This record gives sequence, structure tokens and C-alpha cells, in this order.
Amino acid sequence: MKTKVGLLGFGRTGKNVANLILQDQNYQLEWVFRKSKVLEKRSVPDFFGIQSEEPGHIYSAKTTSIDFLLDAYPVEFIIDFSAPEVLHTYAYEAAKRNVKIISAISHYSESEINLLHDLSADNVIFWSPNITLGVNFLLLASKYLKEIAPSADIEIIEEHFKKKSGISGTALKIAESLHIGKSNVLSVRAGGIVGKHEIIFGFPYQTVRLTHESISREAFGNGALFVAQELKDKIAGFYTFEDLLLPYFSKKSITK
Repeated sequence: MKTKVGLLGFGRTGKNVANLILQDQNYQLEWVFRKSKVLEKRSVPDFFGIQSEEPGHIYSAKTTSIDFLLDAYPVEFIIDFSAPEVLHTYAYEAAKRNVKIISAISHYSESEINLLHDLSADNVIFWSPNITLGVNFLLLASKYLKEIAPSADIEIIEEHFKKKSGISGTALKIAESLHIGKSNVLSVRAGGIVGKHEIIFGFPYQTVRLTHESISREAFGNGALFVAQELKDKIAGFYTFEDLLLPYFSKKSITK
């Protein structure tokens, strides 16, 4: 039986994530919950013009409450690609029903992060500013390299689409994990770049560059479904990508 998923947000990234969930044999897109009334009462398969047995109905927060939705169409996971403030509209109701939360919001305020930690006392909560599997592998690998060569010079270059404002949450997370400041982050905004992060380690006689690039926003959907699979049997707690990936790094052998 497929695992039922509710999706928050149906913008550019949300649409790509929804499309990916529809294609996955292990997960069922039960519904999409969004602010706008545009597309309300339609289904995601209908929106994409594909045949599917999955409901994927689109609901608007303007006419439907999240508690009604969770009771009428229960899900095991909520995957959140909406906006930071939306957390306050669904988190308590989801936690009361033991619905696991996977948040892919880039920036949260301190109060929102505290809310996630509070809810994790009795529920499975996951948060990652960038939910792509590759960039989180990059982040963890860079931390290992920093341990090996603590004196190396480190610079970060992050590239995104023209209209993205501010330093990316992912770049800030990388800088924080490597104990370097914002001044070591260079931001590039051009065209329709989905997202690229490069970490440069400068040694006296060599340079190491660790690079990750998202080619399509469906990469975020791949990451979210990887997380869902890893969380299925987890006990209540607050989880990050590092928590899920570290066991793989600690394996004594790798299959050839």
C-alpha cells in the first residue's frame, strides 16, 4: 500500500515535486494545500494532463481548514514547500494527529525553528533549508575535509536565478557548518539558474572544489522522498539531513 502524502505549496518548485510524487510507486499524493484559490477543486493529475488513480486534489486555505483536511483525508507525511509563516497554520494540527512533517523552507525565524523543536518532543520533524540529496552530501563531505585540513582557505560561491534575493539559505548553512562568515560567500544572480553551490578549499599547492548543481526543481522532490523513506520508522525527534546521512558515512565497507 502506498504511503499517503499531503503537499503544502504549489509554486514552481511545488509543481515539480507534485509531479515527481505522482510518478513514484511508493507514495500517493493525497492532496495539495495552498493559499490561492486558483486551481481549487481541480486535481494535480488533471492540471498536468495525465491519467492517474491518485486523488491529488487541490485545496485552498481561503475555503478549507487544515484540520478538516487532515481528518477527512489523512496522510502520513506533510511535505512543506510553501512559505515560512505557513508553518503556524498547520504544524500543531499535524502534530496532534502524529503526521510526520518534512519542511523544505529555506529561511525560518527563530520562533519558527523553536516551534519545530517543541513539536519534535512527540512527533517526527525534519527540516532542511535545501532538501536536495546532493547538496547535503556536499555539505557533509566538506565538513570532513575541513576536519582533515583545518588550515585551508575556504570560499563559497552560490548561483541562483535572477530574482532570488539575499544569500541562499543553503550557502549560509554551509558557511555556518564550516565556521566561516558571510564575507566568504559570493552570490551570483543570472538568468534561470536553478541552484548551484561550490565550496573552494585553497591549499598551498592545490585546490579542491566541491560542487553541486540542481538541473531541475524535481531534485527537491527526489530529496523529499528520500527523507520520507528514511523517516518511516524513526521515533519522535528533530531530524536533519546530517542525521540521515551520517550512518552511510560510518559504514565500514562499501559495495564495489
